[in-house]
Amino acid sequence: MVNTTDIRLRWAAVLTAAAVLTAAAWLRGAEYDEQYTLFLTAGTARPVWPTTVFPAGMAASIQAGHTTVAAIAHDLRATDVHPPLYFWAASLWRSLFGPGLFAIRMLSVLCGVASISLVGMIARQCGIRPALAMLIALGCYGFAYTNAIARGFAPAETLTLAGIALMPGRRFAAAGLCLGAACCCNYLAVFAGAAAVAAAGAWTAIPATLPFLALDGWFFLAQHAARTGQFAPFSLWISLTRLIQYQGAAIFGGLPHYVSGVWRGLATAGLALVSVLLIVPVIRSRPWSGNPAIRPILAAAAAPAAGLLALGAVFDNTPIELRYLSFGLPFVALLLAAPPPPMRWRMALLLTLQLGGIVGLLLSHRTMQPARTAARDAVRLAGGAVVLVPSGNDGVGVVGAFAISAPPDMPMLMVRPNQAVVPLLAPFDRVAVAVLAQDRDSTAEIDALHAVLAAPVWRRVAWTDHLEVFERCAAC
Repeated sequence: MVNTTDIRLRWAAVLTAAAVLTAAAWLRGAEYDEQYTLFLTAGTARPVWPTTVFPAGMAASIQAGHTTVAAIAHDLRATDVHPPLYFWAASLWRSLFGPGLFAIRMLSVLCGVASISLVGMIARQCGIRPALAMLIALGCYGFAYTNAIARGFAPAETLTLAGIALMPGRRFAAAGLCLGAACCCNYLAVFAGAAAVAAAGAWTAIPATLPFLALDGWFFLAQHAARTGQFAPFSLWISLTRLIQYQGAAIFGGLPHYVSGVWRGLATAGLALVSVLLIVPVIRSRPWSGNPAIRPILAAAAAPAAGLLALGAVFDNTPIELRYLSFGLPFVALLLAAPPPPMRWRMALLLTLQLGGIVGLLLSHRTMQPARTAARDAVRLAGGAVVLVPSGNDGVGVVGAFAISAPPDMPMLMVRPNQAVVPLLAPFDRVAVAVLAQDRDSTAEIDALHAVLAAPVWRRVAWTDHLEVFERCAAC
């Protein structure tokens, strides 16, 4: 007999997911890493910016270009550290719907809605309340975030969920194809997929993954030394501390950061207590003990954190970021929805806190990267002055995000690593500095600007957290 109430609740969760993720894609400012997607799929993986003043609209013009599958593969192997499948899909998507950031983000939104549907499917297979699991998954900050940005996390999550959803029916070959394709969207999807295969004993899924893993290997061997120094050296204590912090943030968002002083400590302690209240019933009920279908869920929930820890130990770095933990969040949601019904007040508390985190994701500048805020500050304060923007690591993430956030006619000048700054400033009596210290090079470039833009030659006349306006004293 069909449970119409259950179907309605699941459809309500899917429609809610579509609305929330679309809003996030529309409301959130441009991000550093998204610029790699936009430039790469436009055929200019590393743009060559003018050495003189140029309009901000130049970035959007470059990002409107077109390229081929072969060119994307070549550029990825030469300049980046990611597998190709997402970028190939994004290239096709943008040819249909346009090259703008919001348009490309909608590919991730589509994947996110599919992922929520798959969470409901897996929940039914495991005897878990589908609508509750779907809402908890959507409420996870890390899930909503990765399914609203133009990166490969969203399709990798969808394909991982699809692979695991196929396992109870013993459709292992199809499951293997999905899990292999997930790894070809994002290397880190391998942790959840491999753990689920092992827990389910789905060894016959492995042959279907091999073509994708071979393609991954071909890319990875060319890329593995591309970004040495990206992460700090490995420390077990620091890694464990970050895992705990980021796992909490992946579920609840940045709630403690919306308050300050003693209230921040109290908010953090409160979330830690809520986490214990949620985890203990799951452990006590042991839903996996009598239900083999839940064992891959448990394995996939734990695998991303364990995999990142092992990866750091092997490569002597600390590759722990909130978005990297996103692959386990749908499975964490399934486990949290698994205990029996006397959990209503706990679930209400969890969903309420998650709602606060999602509101912050949509509206709070504290959860967003600074490019859009800096661009808005420049419109308000710069008064037509040329805006000095650090090039950052390679002239992609920092410059691109600021430029597409600014009015097309805003004058910009890019500051390069180890550049002689004094001659650069000679033509100007008034400049604005975009304080976008988002990587090691951009931090050094801003420090160099501050060293030169000092009394008695210059004085700072206006400033915010992400923009500073200076006037030459001789012109005051």
